[in-house]
Amino acid sequence: MSTLFLVRHGQASSYDHGGDHLSDLGRVQARKLGEYLVQSSARFDCVIAGTMLRQQQTASIVGEVFAQAGLPFPSTQVDARWNEYDAQGVTGALVPVLAAADPGFARKVEDFQAAIGTREQNRFFQRMFEVVMAKWVGGELAAPGVEAFSAFDQRICEAREAITSDPASRRVAVFTSGGPIGACVQAVMRAPSLVAMEINWRVRNTSITELLYSRERISLDVFNAVPHLLDPALLSFR
Repeated sequence: MSTLFLVRHGQASSYDHGGDHLSDLGRVQARKLGEYLVQSSARFDCVIAGTMLRQQQTASIVGEVFAQAGLPFPSTQVDARWNEYDAQGVTGALVPVLAAADPGFARKVEDFQAAIGTREQNRFFQRMFEVVMAKWVGGELAAPGVEAFSAFDQRICEAREAITSDPASRRVAVFTSGGPIGACVQAVMRAPSLVAMEINWRVRNTSITELLYSRERISLDVFNAVPHLLDPALLSFR
């Protein structure tokens, strides 16, 4: 059996501070991941990352740790199919559309806006986000320039199958994001589409999810593991 290691990137800076690059915590998480992989004698035949900076930075930091230990780490191949879904597009374009059509959802938007800058901000954002994401996944909401869930799901399926259809037995590491990991786990478990997003929300930064595969089958072996983040202060979801 071959193994596909799906690694979520380290914590990214907030969109208010530039968005697509690792925060200080994210860099620490990535280094801890590299140190754990070195100590556990992990070896990879292939390393892939999406085009997003936070994904590539995480792979680069892990590679630096391997190099410092004198161990091989394959050059990172770039595949845009492993990029995250357009969360900013979904919230920026679809939230106003749904708010205009649904007074109940409009109240959730108002609650979130009132909570901005408080400790409750993330909680009210999640309440709003879950509703609009369910509509997006179900194909009930669309806007020009915003990738449909069906298109997102298809590109992740194609990216995964490009790896798992290779007859060579190997160990492949993919540095990606929570959405693609959720979509992969949902597909492997043959769960309803909305489960992909529910899984996505629980994927920790720099967590490891392992899929075992051969040409005949693919199965989930490890999900959302963070054995390298023993200090609870290093755990994060965003």
